[in-house]
Amino acid sequence: TGDGYQAKKSKILTKSEIDRFLSSADDKEFLMIKVGLIAGACRTDGLVNLTVDDIEDVGSSLIVKIPNTKTKIPRIFVVTDVGNMLELFRKYLSLRPPRVKHKRLFLYYKAGKCSSQPVGKNTMGKIPSVVASYLKLPDVACYTGHCLRRSSATLLADAGVDITTIKRHAGWKSTTVAEGYVENSIENKTKIANQVLVGTTTSAITKTVPNVWKDV
Repeated sequence: TGDGYQAKKSKILTKSEIDRFLSSADDKEFLMIKVGLIAGACRTDGLVNLTVDDIEDVGSSLIVKIPNTKTKIPRIFVVTDVGNMLELFRKYLSLRPPRVKHKRLFLYYKAGKCSSQPVGKNTMGKIPSVVASYLKLPDVACYTGHCLRRSSATLLADAGVDITTIKRHAGWKSTTVAEGYVENSIENKTKIANQVLVGTTTSAITKTVPNVWKDV
């Protein structure tokens, strides 16, 4: 009875859509959303539990540590100085009220100011749908909390990154699970078609790993 059944998956955000949101959305309203989007390879729980102690500013980049993950595999990823991403992170951190008693990174943000109240799981899970709504994409409700991890994996796959690196980047143990998160994108199919029809080898294709979610 399950023949032909396909589980419904979250839609993904393309690199151009991510870039468009980061460059055009007003920081006064969407700064917290932008920072959550930059750290998008994390699960919703990982973003919610991220603390200021998990972030190390080394000048040219930010090193973000995710010590507690669902798979029990600690993760580290880097935010580089591409598209003002470092500036966005530092701007958001600078707005943290001085008397906040907890260390949670994500605080409620409105009209250019952060409150002391930490952001909950439901709000964090709505980041993709907020981005989709701003960009006026169809089927906004289909951009669920899994969107960010699926988008990250798909961007890496489209850039020619092997499945082992994708698994390490997102903290997946299973190859099957990792492949399930990669969107069967037109961009990837176009590259394959070029290889088949034109004889272009994989090594000849320029591989640019998106710096939005760069793993170390």
